[in-house]
Amino acid sequence: MSPSLLLAAKVTDKNLELILKVLPAIIVILAASALCGRLAMLVKQPRVLGEMVAGVLLGPTFFGALFPDTQKAIFTADVKPILYAVSTIGLTLFMFLVGADFEHGGANGAKETRQASVLALSGILPSVALGAGVGYLLHGRLSRPGVGVFEFSLFIGGALSVTAFPMLARILYERRLQNTSLGRMTLLGASIDDAAAWCFLAILSAMHADTGSLQALQTIGFAALFTVVMIFGISRLLRPMGARVERTGQFGFDQMYLVIGVVLLAGYFTDYIGIYSVFGGFIAGLAMPKNPAFREALHNRMMDIVCVLMLPIFFAFSGLNTQLNGLGGWAMIGPFLLILFVGFAGKYFGCGLALRATGMTWRRSFAIGGLMNARGLMILIFINIGLAQGMITQNVFSMLVLVAVGTTAAALPLYRWALPERMERELLARDLCPDTAEGDSPSPSRKPVSSSP
Repeated sequence: MSPSLLLAAKVTDKNLELILKVLPAIIVILAASALCGRLAMLVKQPRVLGEMVAGVLLGPTFFGALFPDTQKAIFTADVKPILYAVSTIGLTLFMFLVGADFEHGGANGAKETRQASVLALSGILPSVALGAGVGYLLHGRLSRPGVGVFEFSLFIGGALSVTAFPMLARILYERRLQNTSLGRMTLLGASIDDAAAWCFLAILSAMHADTGSLQALQTIGFAALFTVVMIFGISRLLRPMGARVERTGQFGFDQMYLVIGVVLLAGYFTDYIGIYSVFGGFIAGLAMPKNPAFREALHNRMMDIVCVLMLPIFFAFSGLNTQLNGLGGWAMIGPFLLILFVGFAGKYFGCGLALRATGMTWRRSFAIGGLMNARGLMILIFINIGLAQGMITQNVFSMLVLVAVGTTAAALPLYRWALPERMERELLARDLCPDTAEGDSPSPSRKPVSSSP
């Protein structure tokens, strides 16, 4: 056999070997996600929390501790980069779908925008202030040598200011609230909140690396320019496509190639400038045509496969990098409880009281305050970066993981306590089916969109 044929055979063997490693890992992830998602729903939690817990359980803390050889055999070093790539694409596509289905207009657009701005500020400022205060108090006990009190304090505050925008979106989607006034306002406020947190992390990273603030300012400037170009430029170029789908009822492969290309390029750009690709996907979604037929076709084509296959891989990959064995004994219980309380109070009372001051009812205000405590795995990404860059210790990392799980688990019960199911049904009827809410028959549905190529 010639040398070229031997080389080709070796490459094929390596590719086959890699596939035979990746597929079992994905099967284990999907099985764990399905089981934990179902268990979460049985205890009245969102399925997405179960998927998050499944990811942590598959990591070194549980699966790796009980069956270390099996865990290493399934999640090998050459499998993890592939899981990372798939998980990043999946999360970017999901947030694109959220953005594409996002109603940023409407009769109460100005009021919702004002309240979303208040929500974003109240979700950031109290959490950063309280977290920084706790970081200042605990710096001597918890900080890594060489990390200054200012840097450590701001990192704790920034981590506690994160709201898991993807998880919040999943919760609202599961409850069909994404296009209610409450859902639109909450999603917009949380998106601003998370974007600010990543800009905050970029500044902290620049400070820690001693590269100066110029690089961080460039990142923020590029992000703002990207948003303006997408919303006011690319969106205009895409309008004819939306009008054509609305007119013909046809959404074929040509349109899908264009849409996916825009999303992936947007995610690539935001990753390249130092902002996580999830925000590129979301902004690309906002730039998509808002024609009802176009949005329905996108949702029907993409949502199920993204949620069932790709998002669980994102949660699992994040969990594989999460270790809870760094919580070092009883001496750390006091600091952990203090960080947990501050993390909860900053979001719940900060957002709830601020929204109440805008004229929103007590129930709605604190329902949203509860939802904003859903930190999910976005905080895990935040603190994984901090751990990798040496800004925090393993003890602090483990505490913040437990804060993420605890506050996220409390989010939906707090929401239900403030807004019981009867009131939620009234909200849905009033916002989504105003004719039905007034006793009239619902308007007829539009004709289905063909997805043939």
